Amino acid sequence: MKEVSFIRQNIEKWKETEKAVEQAEDLDPDRLADVYTDITSDLSFSQSHYPTSRITIYLNNLASALHNAIYKNKKEKKSRILTFWIREIPLVMKASQKELLYSLLIFIASVFIGSVSAINDDGFTRLILGDEYMDMTLNNIKKGVPMAVYDGSSELPMFLRITVNNIQVSLVIFVMGLFTSLGSGYFLFKNGVMLGAFQAFFYQHGLLGESMLAIWMHGTLEISAIIVAGAAGITLGNGWLFPGTYSRIVAFRRGAKRGLKIVIGTLPLFVVAGFLESFITRHTHLPDLLRVGIILLSLIFVLYYYLYLPKTLNYGRSESKN
Repeated sequence: MKEVSFIRQNIEKWKETEKAVEQAEDLDPDRLADVYTDITSDLSFSQSHYPTSRITIYLNNLASALHNAIYKNKKEKKSRILTFWIREIPLVMKASQKELLYSLLIFIASVFIGSVSAINDDGFTRLILGDEYMDMTLNNIKKGVPMAVYDGSSELPMFLRITVNNIQVSLVIFVMGLFTSLGSGYFLFKNGVMLGAFQAFFYQHGLLGESMLAIWMHGTLEISAIIVAGAAGITLGNGWLFPGTYSRIVAFRRGAKRGLKIVIGTLPLFVVAGFLESFITRHTHLPDLLRVGIILLSLIFVLYYYLYLPKTLNYGRSESKN
């Protein structure tokens, strides 16, 4: 890589590093560690390719200043647990908006494919969802209780089973990023096709509206968390697949760390979604306005936490100037 291209590609990041040195007291330790890893990797690259260049001297001075700032401000803050959820996760999502978009697009495409396939092939839904589930649901429809599947067991055992299962699904999607981003993409696709076939099945029986009111009360958080877990897996896969100016192992570690934070951030969503599915969704007699309200509140939270809040944060304590 030519020196001018190297500088042009990274200059904005180095400016952010300069800000990090100035704001070191306000930054969490993990953020400082990430910035330090970035700058030392760039310094190593510059020393190898441009040993006598001014940019190498600049990066060496910048890395030294950041090193001193880290060890001067090494003390862990007591509010770390709180800042992890209200600051660190949104900041990680700020750096992962592309991965989140890719995950969302894969999921939307797979839902569309699942829906179209189910509508055009009567045997597709049975193939995807299984004979036992299809026969049970058809029987419930005949009885006039199409959503009775959500009332098949007592609340607490159902809550534990569903929550653990959903967390396992998210972890599988994340870990499959070890097999490149395609691994996570495949599991996103698989879950999206299932959802598409599921909704198409109720559409074919004239129950799309009722099914959406029931399913999306908990599904808004659950499906959103799966898409976010997909972003975590894509982040992990891209870390070693596209290392950029970093060594592959450094890029992989960065991607793994960032992806792990993202997937940990989905855990509360799965817990709340499991609670709603086990304790609330079964009550299909609830007013439609209330059910729509739960869906909208869930959607507003997801959009705020994963899209709006990350845009309002920078790598210091706040963007506002007092």
